[in-house]
Amino acid sequence: LAHAIRLLLEYTETPYEDKLYSCGEAPDYDKSQWINEKEKLGLDFPNLPYFIDGNTKLTQSNAILRYIARKHKMCGETEEELLRVDMLENQIMDFRMSLVMVCYNPDFEKLKPGYLEQLPGKLKLFSNFLGDRKWFAGEKLTFVDFLMFDVLDQNCIFEPKCLEPFKNLKDFMERFGVSWTPPSWSLSGGTGWDGSLTPPLPPQALEKVAAYMKSSRFLKMPINNKMAKWGNKK
Repeated sequence: LAHAIRLLLEYTETPYEDKLYSCGEAPDYDKSQWINEKEKLGLDFPNLPYFIDGNTKLTQSNAILRYIARKHKMCGETEEELLRVDMLENQIMDFRMSLVMVCYNPDFEKLKPGYLEQLPGKLKLFSNFLGDRKWFAGEKLTFVDFLMFDVLDQNCIFEPKCLEPFKNLKDFMERFGVSWTPPSWSLSGGTGWDGSLTPPLPPQALEKVAAYMKSSRFLKMPINNKMAKWGNKK
């Protein structure tokens, strides 16, 4: 949930301290590192991720994203942009949770084929919504683009070929610095499926975000916590 926040902080060149809490191993998954601190931070609703900026203390990932985005006029400006941002923000969270529920379910292997079967239909809706726009709200980048990138990125790890039928979604990912090397994909500057260097950054890529994703500070995995059945390992 914090990944899109980190990307937006990098894009806006906002200095931040990335504090990570670790969870114990199975079967107890000890959470004492977080539990011992959560009530001492002055948060109204103690949870992860949290964001502290002077006297401002926030939880809920989308509230944090909106707070950062408002400072940089990245919430949409016209009525149409605002409506698209509001609707997509919630649609993305539904999409995210559909994968989360499968990944944390003890019957993951049984549920995975059903998720993959319905995935193209969900992606088609996002592809149609994007249309020929550069970004999901229109021509201007907004915080929901960072949310969308994050969730599409997770689904590309889950099923590397899932975006093949949707050129506009692949183009959208390229704007964040993703390069495609059949039959899978990797971040620019990394290695492709055949071990060769991937192509240079697309000319329209968000350079600050792409540079961060190539740096040692970027953690692509794990996506989920240790108790998940998928995405729980580095």
